[in-house]
Amino acid sequence: MLGINKPKLPDNHWCNQLNKFTKRNQQELAALSWGLWLENGNSQGTIGIDLLPQPHFVYCPQEHIESLNYRVENKLQEILGIIDHYQPELEVLMIGIGKEQVQLIYFQPELAPPDCFEKLGKDVDSLLELLEMGMREKLIVDS
Repeated sequence: MLGINKPKLPDNHWCNQLNKFTKRNQQELAALSWGLWLENGNSQGTIGIDLLPQPHFVYCPQEHIESLNYRVENKLQEILGIIDHYQPELEVLMIGIGKEQVQLIYFQPELAPPDCFEKLGKDVDSLLELLEMGMREKLIVDS
C-alpha cells in the first residue's frame, strides 16, 4: 500500500523546538511574563505553554503542580523550589506542557522583564497573540 506516513517525532522533539523558540523570543516572553505579573501577580499560578491541541498560554495553579509532583513521586520538587523563589522583576519562569511531559522554561533575559515590557510597548493581549501565532508556526507537536 502506497502512502505518505507522517514521521514519528522523538519524545523530546517538542522540547528542542520550545528551547529554540524561547531563545529566539526571549524579549517577548520576558515582556509577556512581566505584563501578566502586573495583571495577576502569582494569584493565577505559574504561566504555562500548553502545546496541545495547538500551542497556547495557560496558568498552572500551584496546587495542580503540587498534586502532579505527588503523583510522580516528587520528581518535580526542583521545579517547585524554583517557583517558590521566582523573582519576576529579574527572571522568566514558564512551564512547557506536552504530551505526558513538562519542561521548565527559566532564564534571566539580557534586559530585565519590566524593561522588555516597556521597550516593546505592547499590551498583554498583543503579546499573547504574537507569541501564540509564532508558536503555532514554529512548533510541531505530535499529538
